[in-house]
Amino acid sequence: MKKLYYSIGEVSKISQVEPHVLRYWETLFDELTPRKNRAGNRTYSKEDIETILRLKELIQIRKYSTAGAKREMEQTDVPDEMHKDPVPAPVRRDLQELRILLQEISDSL
Repeated sequence: MKKLYYSIGEVSKISQVEPHVLRYWETLFDELTPRKNRAGNRTYSKEDIETILRLKELIQIRKYSTAGAKREMEQTDVPDEMHKDPVPAPVRRDLQELRILLQEISDSL
């Protein structure tokens, strides 16, 4: 299920973040810049999904404010072992995709 670009619906399923939240985060965080296709629909890259998963971790799991998350995202070049996620974002994204695929297979049985 590897793709170059993902729709907002696919990204919402992978990240378990509602589309309106993704659009809101796009207005706040310079790191999140999905492209738009000819029809004007957002197309997210793997890097965008990794950014979304990081934002989800900061805002929804760790309960950072958006301002706090913004500061944390700006300081990504500073290593902080205490705040490192034990599961890297690409692996987490792949696991989410696998979970969705397995759920679809289970639903079809």
